[in-house]
Amino acid sequence: MEPDHRQQAFLFSNIAAQLRGALSNLHLAAAQLVPAEAREQDPELDARAALLDQSYYQLLRLVNNLSAAAVYLNSDKPLPLQDRDMVDTVRELCAQAEAPAALLGLELRFVCSRSQYICAFHQPSLELLVQHLLSNAFKFTPAGGTVTVELKFHAKRVLLTVADTGCGIPPEHLEALFDRYLHGDPLSPAPQGLGLGLPLCRRIAEGHGGTIMAESVVGKGSRFTLSLPDWQTGTSGVSDIALDYSGGFNRTLLALADALPAKAFLLRNEN
Repeated sequence: MEPDHRQQAFLFSNIAAQLRGALSNLHLAAAQLVPAEAREQDPELDARAALLDQSYYQLLRLVNNLSAAAVYLNSDKPLPLQDRDMVDTVRELCAQAEAPAALLGLELRFVCSRSQYICAFHQPSLELLVQHLLSNAFKFTPAGGTVTVELKFHAKRVLLTVADTGCGIPPEHLEALFDRYLHGDPLSPAPQGLGLGLPLCRRIAEGHGGTIMAESVVGKGSRFTLSLPDWQTGTSGVSDIALDYSGGFNRTLLALADALPAKAFLLRNEN
């Protein structure tokens, strides 16, 4: 790893720690000013408070990306893999994202011919990767579209694909797609974030001994394919790298905060 990457990771970690403390104080103050009891009795107040919650979740998501970058982008070592049920992990992530997808008018599909499949992977980072890909797909797919998550096991490879029927990515952006934070390319709609999501996805793929690639046709959609070695380590249990910065908040809303409308953060979401 180049020295400037190590310095960058240290900077990310330092910024994230300071922002996390400030955000915690802001959220506590907002909760005291607009308590849950008042929101439940006043839909208009709830709607205004939901905008505050949305902004908080978006900022916390950005801080989490900085924290994850400090951990993953600071090392080229393999991730600590353990044997787990890949199908159950991905299926559960999709199930949690179904309601947010519906709020956007999207259909989220999970496709896999297996009901269970044990293989070696690092669960916290794989969940982060899937959530980043879902967030991107949700942002770039208009209402009425479809996002499909598919798992295949073929030729000693695990193939995880996230495809959408969105606007697609221009060819000139594809080459540097996984390095956008280095190029300052504002590809995403506001809020644009720092462009760390896809670089993190690539590092997570490499940490598994795998690869990730993107295909896209403007006006038709995009497809991201993660390819991992299909093997088992003979170990199972809790990973020694557990990145859970949800702070007790809804992890799915947090992961998808940049893609969701304010109504997703209503205290009483009737949709």
